[in-house]
Amino acid sequence: MIKFRYINDLTSDVMFEAYGMNLKELFNNAATAMFTIFCKIGRVMPKKKILVEVKGQNKEELMKAWLQELIALVDIEEKFFSRFDIIKIDEQHLKAEIYGETISPEKGNTVVKAVTNYGFEMGKKGKKLFVRFSLDI
Repeated sequence: MIKFRYINDLTSDVMFEAYGMNLKELFNNAATAMFTIFCKIGRVMPKKKILVEVKGQNKEELMKAWLQELIALVDIEEKFFSRFDIIKIDEQHLKAEIYGETISPEKGNTVVKAVTNYGFEMGKKGKKLFVRFSLDI
C-alpha cells in the first residue's frame, strides 16, 4: 500500500499526499512524509521518546497542528524524528509518542519552516483517507 507521494509542482514549497485506512495511519504517514524532507529518515535512530499532544477544532485543523508541532519540536528539541506512535486520536485530539535522535548534519536534508494552507485538502479516495499538504522550505 502506498503511504504517501511527493507532488512536484511547487518551487519554494514541497507538496505531499499521505494516505491511511484510518486517522491513526493517515497522521502517522503524513509525519513520515514530512520527515523525508527534514532528514534521511531511514538513518535516524529512535533513541529518545517525546510525548506530543495537539488539539484542533476538526480533523483538518488537527492535522495542521500535528505537523506544525513536529516542525517546532525539531527546533526546540534539536532532534530529527523517525517513528510516530499515535496512542489516541479522534477528530479533535491527538496523543502520540515520537522517537528520534539529536540532529546531525550527515542525516539532514532540508529545513522545513512551516505547513502552509496552499493546496491543503483532506478527504477520502476510495476506501483510503488522504491529506494533501505543502511545506514551506
